[in-house]
Amino acid sequence: MSSLITYLKNVRAEMDHVVWPRPRTALMHVALIVLISVVAALLIAGLDYAFSHAIEQYISTH
Repeated sequence: MSSLITYLKNVRAEMDHVVWPRPRTALMHVALIVLISVVAALLIAGLDYAFSHAIEQYISTH
């Protein structure tokens, strides 16, 4: 049990060293992640549509 208490004290001490981002910085990072995710999703959806259409065309001609 004492090792758990020691561990929690060490965690508390390390948390004092953490430099938390300012709210504006955190919001900008979240916005950037959302934007990159949307762009990636649109790219994947576009490729999926293009390949599906190409395969359908290939199957219908053969």
